[in-house]
Amino acid sequence: MSAAQDSDTPVLAHERTTQFLEGGKKLRRQIVTPEGVPVPIEIANYGARLTAFVIDLTIWFLLTLAIYVPILALMGRTGGSLIAVSIALFIGFLVRNLYFIYFELAWRGATPGKRIVGLRVIDHNGGPLVASAVIARNLTREVEMFIPLGVLLHAGNGVNWEQLAIVAWVMVCLAIPALNKDRMRGGDLIAGTVVISLPKVALLSDLVERTLKFTFTPAQLQAYGAFELQVLEELLRRPQSKEGAHVLDDVCDKICRKIGWTGPVPRNDVVIFLRDFYTAERAFLEREQLYGKARADKYERTERLS
Repeated sequence: MSAAQDSDTPVLAHERTTQFLEGGKKLRRQIVTPEGVPVPIEIANYGARLTAFVIDLTIWFLLTLAIYVPILALMGRTGGSLIAVSIALFIGFLVRNLYFIYFELAWRGATPGKRIVGLRVIDHNGGPLVASAVIARNLTREVEMFIPLGVLLHAGNGVNWEQLAIVAWVMVCLAIPALNKDRMRGGDLIAGTVVISLPKVALLSDLVERTLKFTFTPAQLQAYGAFELQVLEELLRRPQSKEGAHVLDDVCDKICRKIGWTGPVPRNDVVIFLRDFYTAERAFLEREQLYGKARADKYERTERLS
């Protein structure tokens, strides 16, 4: 069974309200984390991805301009215009690819454009986003778009079969996201990644305004990040049911194994344990963020506490 799948679970009341206010149902899937917990995700739409891409291209263009305009001016004075153009094109290629690769590695799948719009690249199978996937999806963009467009821009007057073939290639690459259910472009298909919209709802405070029965050490609270905390909040907010109780029991067992919890958690106290863990984890993450140690998810490295 694929890790990304359509959600067959009933839509909750607050989700229906969100869909109504947002003007329609969004494309939602489920991924299964390595711990075996299904997590709902929202696939990024074309408009959001295009907006993020335009923002990134604008930033890249300004960076590239600031780097090689002085080089062009210097080479122009010495008469080496052809060399200057070659150097400028190489710098543009280098900065463009390093820009996307660096930020998606350093910011866990988000470039400045994606962060502004609220998008993120994740592994399609629910695992960590590895460097090879980030490099593959960004280098593929060169073949999909930038190299063909560069050839067209430098082509002479008139139209020939070669130019028509290049236009057809670009159109096919642009159409690929519409031909698969997860809106994955060619680079995503090769790298095994998918672009999602991040939850825009902040962690709510009503879950934490309570007295704690269970306490946790800083070392135990380092096991998870903000993404997992949002997932836990969603689970705690679901209406109570027999199936939901089994899910919470399973999540509680996985958290206990992950953080090395050795004490007993009676089945009647599972919800209390999860709420206490949510409260302590949220306070820990907010405190770390004040010191510049924000952690997006459990895969992001953090400094070891002294």
